[in-house]
Amino acid sequence: MERALQPSRSLPVIDLDAELFFTYERACYREKMVMKLTGEQLRTFEEEGYLFLPECFSRTAAAYLLEQAQKIYGLDRKEVWRESNGVARTAFAAHRYNEGFRRLGAHPRLIGPIEQILGEQVYMHQYKVNAKAAFDGAVWQWHQDYGTWQRDDAMPEPRAMNIAVFLEDVTAVNGPLMFIPRSHKSGVLQAGHDLETTSYPLWTLDRETVSRLADEGGVVAPLGPAGSVLLFHGNLVHASPPNISPYNRTIVYLSLCAVSNHIRQFKREEWIAHRDFDPIIPLSDDCLDALLAEEGYRQPT
Repeated sequence: MERALQPSRSLPVIDLDAELFFTYERACYREKMVMKLTGEQLRTFEEEGYLFLPECFSRTAAAYLLEQAQKIYGLDRKEVWRESNGVARTAFAAHRYNEGFRRLGAHPRLIGPIEQILGEQVYMHQYKVNAKAAFDGAVWQWHQDYGTWQRDDAMPEPRAMNIAVFLEDVTAVNGPLMFIPRSHKSGVLQAGHDLETTSYPLWTLDRETVSRLADEGGVVAPLGPAGSVLLFHGNLVHASPPNISPYNRTIVYLSLCAVSNHIRQFKREEWIAHRDFDPIIPLSDDCLDALLAEEGYRQPT
């Protein structure tokens, strides 16, 4: 696993417009800090198809966003997708009706690495706050995200990817996300449209394909504390098991797409597959901390 980014040993100071600009492995400019991945991290992502950055956000910020997620799950909105028993499964487009999630969706620690990998500005293709509720959290079958984006949204190329933020500790028992390393190199795999297993329709892979890929690359489940960040390729095969533990597992997913690679087909709801292709302008690095300060938030003990 990769460690969170650390400042370089030498910190050159550049005088530009009478302001100080410091160069780290993260590039800082004015009041913003756009996080940059190291060469080693980029190579790991290219080879494995994913990258894990533990404790990228504070537990306090994660706890605040978790409270916001729980409020959203209680709303009667079409964007809140539920299991057959009424338990919330996911909340789409939360960045459009919640200030905390709006700021997270433009946070430079999330936008910077994806722009670095894709080589251009990005727009928000999809925004989800996934609830894997204690005892009731249902399975997410084996699938590739780009397979859905290609088939349902006519996204031209796999120049889009997910970056996830853990709002709660992800452990071996509460339905962690599982990856098949290096499976992104197989391209778009044949899939069937599963409309029955859960409340959410999904293009899923058959057992033979998953078994073959797992024999080649194994299966991993990145585990870590709330505030950790996980980014993965659009073609990486992944899934998550049901959560029968007494512990919730909530994760925010930003699906970010290169602006030039925007979708061409609009058959899904706009709040599922967005049609605003304007590039995201990153906020300042302290945008969440500022919101917590404005609201006088204190993490519950």
